[in-house]
Order: sequence, then C-alpha cells, then structure tokens
Amino acid sequence: MTRTVLSAALAACTLFAAGAHAQVKNYQPVTDQEVLAPKAEDWLMWRRTVDNQAYSPLEQINTGNVTNLRMAWSWTLPVGGLQEAAPLVRDGVMFLGLNLGVVQALDAKTGELIWEHRQKLPTFTGGYHDRQASRQRNNITLYRDKVYLTTPDSKLVALNAATGEVAWEHQVLDWEKGYSFTAGPLAADGKIFTGTSGCSIAGTAGGCFITAHDAESGKELWRLNTIGGPEVDDTWGGLAQENRWGGSPWITGAYDAERKTLYWGVGMPLPYPAILRGSGDGAALYTNSTLAIDAETGKVKWHYQHLPQDDWDLDSPFERVLVDSEIAPAKEDVSYLSSKVKSGQKYDVIVSVPGKYGTVFVLDRDSGELLWARDTAHQNVIKGFTADGKVQTNTELFQKAIDQTVTVCGGRDLGKLWMAGAYSPLTNAFYVPVSESCKELTPQVIEVRQGESVGAQASGKASFAPGEDTVGRVYAVDVKSGKLLWVQKQAAIFSSSVMTTGGGLVFTGDSMREFAAYDQKDGNKLWQVKLNTTVGGHPTTYSVDGKQYVAVVTGPNAQTPVAQTLSPELKNVVDGGHSLFVFALP
Repeated sequence: MTRTVLSAALAACTLFAAGAHAQVKNYQPVTDQEVLAPKAEDWLMWRRTVDNQAYSPLEQINTGNVTNLRMAWSWTLPVGGLQEAAPLVRDGVMFLGLNLGVVQALDAKTGELIWEHRQKLPTFTGGYHDRQASRQRNNITLYRDKVYLTTPDSKLVALNAATGEVAWEHQVLDWEKGYSFTAGPLAADGKIFTGTSGCSIAGTAGGCFITAHDAESGKELWRLNTIGGPEVDDTWGGLAQENRWGGSPWITGAYDAERKTLYWGVGMPLPYPAILRGSGDGAALYTNSTLAIDAETGKVKWHYQHLPQDDWDLDSPFERVLVDSEIAPAKEDVSYLSSKVKSGQKYDVIVSVPGKYGTVFVLDRDSGELLWARDTAHQNVIKGFTADGKVQTNTELFQKAIDQTVTVCGGRDLGKLWMAGAYSPLTNAFYVPVSESCKELTPQVIEVRQGESVGAQASGKASFAPGEDTVGRVYAVDVKSGKLLWVQKQAAIFSSSVMTTGGGLVFTGDSMREFAAYDQKDGNKLWQVKLNTTVGGHPTTYSVDGKQYVAVVTGPNAQTPVAQTLSPELKNVVDGGHSLFVFALP
C-alpha cells in the first residue's frame, strides 16, 4: 500500500476511533515489583519480562488439550507496513503498538476498542527514512500509569494508560537527520531506556545511541554512543567520527535488577564492506557487540564483539535473554568451550543468537566472558575462536575490489532477524527461529543522499545452504550442554517470534499462514491453524477471569519475498490482511 493510500485509510478511521474513545476503568498502575515479576495473567512488555525470556507460566492451555484451541475473536488492524507488533495485556485490557505511531486499547476478552492514539508524524525525506515508519516493532511498554511509545520521528511519548491522552512527549534525537525508533522502550527502576534506529542514513554519521529517561518527565538522564568516540579511534582504522555509520541498537535490550545492568545488542558498521567504509583492519567497536551498561550512569561495564570487521551487513542487535543455568557442555557438542567453565557450576548468563548468521553465544553476565558457542544454521563468516573466546572473522570472504562477488552463508536477507527466540525453565532450552540460505554480495558505490541508507552492497542471487533444500528452521538448544534437542525444518520461513508457556508449549508462526504449537520436549507439532496471511509479530498469552488466551498478529514479513525465490510453491500468500487473532479453549 502506498503512503498516499495509507494516509487516506488512516483518515477514514479517525471518526470511528474518536467515536469509540472511552476510558479503561479502574486501571491499576504497573509497579516496579511487577516489572520484575509480573502477574501470570499479564504480559507487560514485548517479551513479557525484563529478562526477555518470553515465557508465561500459564498452563491452562497445555500439551494435553491444545488440540482443542479455537478462535475466540479477531480484529482488523488499522495500519499496514511490515507486521512486527507485540500485543500487551494488563488486567484484561490489551494494548497494541502499531506502525506509524498508532496505539490501541482493546477489551482483551472481546476485542472491543476502548481508545486509540494516532501520533502526528512529519513528512520524511528519502525512501529509507520513510520506510522506518512502517516497520515499527514492539514499540510500546506498560509502566506505572502510562503506556510508553517510541515513534518514527525519534520521540519518546507517555500516554495515560486509562484514556490514551498524551501526558508528555520528549524529542530524543533529530529526526530530520534520519534518526528514528522502530523498537520499543524498556522500563525499570523509574527509568525508560531506548535504543535508536536509522543510523545507516546519510545524516546520522558520528553516533547511534542508547538513552535513559526519567519515567515521570521524559528528561534525558544519560546517553551512550554505540559506535564509540575518540577513545576507540584505532578500532575504526583512524576514521574521523563524521565518517562512521552504523551501530544501531534497534532491538529492545534486557535488564538485570540485581546488577542494575542493561544488556543491549548493537548492529553492524556502515558503509559495508570495509574497502568502502575505510576502516581497514579495525574491528569497529562497538558494532556487532553485546554491551553491559550501568543503568544508573550509562557507562559500558564490558562488551563482547560477536562479529568484528563485518563486511556483509550481518547485524548482531537481536534479543539478549537472561538465564540462570548450570553450564556443562561436552567439547564435541559446541564450537567453543571456555577452559574456565567449571562443569556443574551454575552461572548467570546471557543466551543469544545475536546476529543474522545464527550462532548461539552464552556469555557470563558479570564478566562478558564467552562460556560456549555453537552454530545453528550453516554459516561461513565465523571461522573459529581464539583460546580466550574471541571471534575470528573469516577474512577470506572480505571483498578486495568493487566488482568482487562473494557468497556468504548465514543471514543476508534470510537468516536470524527481529523474530525473537524464547526460553523455557521447564526444559532449560532456548527456542529460536532461523533461516538457512546463502547469498551473493557485491560492493556497490552509491551516492550519499538525504534520507537514504549508506549501505553499499548489491544483493544478488539467493541459494539454499549446502546440503539443504528448505530454509525454515526452529532450533531447540539446551543451555546447559549446548546440544540441539530438536530442529523443526520446513520450506516456509518462521516469520514470527517464539513464545513458551507453563503448559509445555512452543508457539510460533510462518510465512505460509500457519500458526502452530509444538511440544517443548521433542518438537512434535500438536496444533496448527491457517490464518489469513503471513504470521508476524510476537505471540503473547494472557488470562482474563480465569480463562487463558493466545494472541498473534498477521501481516507481511521482510524475508518472505526472498524465501519465495527459493521455493516457488510459497508464492500464493496474500501481501496484506493485517489482523490480530486471539485463541482460547472452548
């Protein structure tokens, strides 16, 4: 849908929204205690809890009865674009954060609209900048008596959760330069934390940022530059600050209340490859890193770089999941095992598939030391690890000339993307959606233009990974041992995030309209339903008046068209139909 048609559609909905405007009755503010340990029936933030586990203890729907799951109600979404929303629920009210800064409050039992907010947006210059407005994901969070919203024009907005009225808004960054927000904030301990998007746009050279704000006023408390400053000049090959791009922390981070520490992922450096970027042999800190950040000061406690010298746009900003687990892999089950790991000892760790290339990393939460790592999908960009756990990037794939084409396996267009994995304490396993493929890439000199990306690489032919004839994967990885518990393989990509529940289930959806539930232990598919179009966003579950519901949104996915080039049988999916579907037992 074009922006003109989309704007007309928005205008047509305005009278309906105004007429339906009402107030949430007896809204109970979300306390700091509930942020850390929410009620089982609620889903307050994109992955439910600040540790990003995406696990709900609800067990009314379980492996024994999930086959009886039926649709309870559905709702047509008022805006289009890529569909990457996370339905949130508090005390029987569902809050939807959608593209173009639209927020809706619905009755979570019936789907009746209570109130709607439509953020007034400017006109963006440049196609890339304009598209950011239609690819917002999980852009709200619930905290105290507010709904906090991040917007495409780089604002942090506080809405009254009961009425949808604007309490305040704060301009975090200069949207006219190209900065934006596509992912939502994290709320904890009286603060709202945000991660910037759009740092690949011409006007955003010199800095990309994670910020902290006072939850009551929006006042900025600190700002961290995620591509470093003069103190790390040597890691950018001597490049001046105004010639550095990238490092977008465009996925929401995690929070450890005991350590008062944020764990946030950072994206790739730009332009790519290095022969156009001019960074030489430099690792380009803090790109493709996990940052451990003091939540009080914004200072980096430690960082771990997952892919230094990224030449291929293999972005490593994805969800960091906080887990407490015994660590005891066998060397034959992992690609790297730290010699310092004491088998049988319990560790506080970060479990992540941080980048598009699908490698699992388990890091010590205190030191940032790599405890173990292993691949899921086939990749050829990490050739190994040093004895002390640092990544060795495959320099043989670095492009030495403008016309040199290389084939990169693991993640360019089809790999890990924003679709997030989930952890289950029932199995001590991490369940993650990944795609298998390879891609031809060629450097490309481009004109630097306002509102456009400075990415400088032509994306060529896609192919299956060696030995494969499908791309869709969900991997179940044991956090203790590093072993693969099971792998779900299919032609269609898994186009939604994953959710786990106390009923022993894993929920996820795919590009061929199927939303399904799997057994956490063995991956057996126990239930499935065909919806109207590609399943997107982040599945969530909640309970109202003692009845458990499962919610998921549908709409286009950025990877679906590429997957269709490899599997022509996938081409019959409608590109549209943005909707919300809610299921329950009879």
